[in-house]
Amino acid sequence: MTVTVITASDRASRGEYEDLSGAVIESILLEAYPECRINRVIVPDEAVAIRKALDENLGDDYILTTGGTGISPRDVTPDVSREFCDSELPGIAEILRFESYKETPQAMLSRGYAGLKNQTIVVNFPGSVKAVRLCTRVLIPIMDHSGKMFRGEGH
Repeated sequence: MTVTVITASDRASRGEYEDLSGAVIESILLEAYPECRINRVIVPDEAVAIRKALDENLGDDYILTTGGTGISPRDVTPDVSREFCDSELPGIAEILRFESYKETPQAMLSRGYAGLKNQTIVVNFPGSVKAVRLCTRVLIPIMDHSGKMFRGEGH
């Protein structure tokens, strides 16, 4: 399985702080899928930079983003992801919000998106370490299954 983790953060992209959320996603994925090849990218909260990172990693099984899913003016990750994808996978975003709501009511303000471009699944996670820890664990049970479906290995 191949996964790219894109962290959308102005401050992390400028080196003002360490990208902890991307590292947590990588760590949890490697616990579940030790053979997984993971590529991490850090970009500013800018549509052009996020789109470029999505384009450059199309072909991986998954592109997971962290950051930029809220309602501030610079939170553009879901908008860029929606424009990038060919079709939506609403069940993923819905369950991530549902499970996150159990932790915090602020989950209702998340605009995270999940969609499909060719055979790459794109999923937006919020930016906090706590949120990505939860969201990654929620997503893990379907990650291998989706790959089998793409390869025609059945359900």
